[in-house]
Amino acid sequence: MQELTRDLLIKIGEDPDREGLRKTPERFGEAIRFLTSGYRQDPRDVLQRAIFHETYDEMVTVKDLDMFSLCEHHILPFFGKCHVAYLPRKNIVGLSKIARVVELYSRRLQVQERLTQEIATALMDTLAPHGVAVVIEAFHLCMMMRGVEKQNSKAVTSAMLGVFRTRQSTRMEFMELIKPTLNILR
Repeated sequence: MQELTRDLLIKIGEDPDREGLRKTPERFGEAIRFLTSGYRQDPRDVLQRAIFHETYDEMVTVKDLDMFSLCEHHILPFFGKCHVAYLPRKNIVGLSKIARVVELYSRRLQVQERLTQEIATALMDTLAPHGVAVVIEAFHLCMMMRGVEKQNSKAVTSAMLGVFRTRQSTRMEFMELIKPTLNILR
């Protein structure tokens, strides 16, 4: 990785031996390993470590999860908020594990559409709930700082599985819960 980064610096016209760039190949290697660490984790293992059998049968929603990923087309960041809900059948999961699944899939080269679907599918397959809903709102630097250069554009994707797909009232309850609200803690 360091040799590739060094070669890249040369190809763009930089001197990899100048003071500010000497350690860049090493630092970039560490950064890219961290930003793609999701390939080395299994989301189902993460979830199965915190499954609890409960009779709770109302919607569980975790909203405003910060999400950072790399666009697989340009290897530029996209970032935003992820909102997740599920309707338990007989199992609930520790709330932090939902955040970990979002993080795990985000730390792979991604497209937002697949990221949204992967999070929903992992929860659906592992928890076997009545349904799962995921909405991601993200800003893409590949659209903001290059290409069309639209700084205020936001992409919104959703995945609705089970009752969130088949029952409009359940889907609408979720959408109402994730609406922006005044948050005095921010």
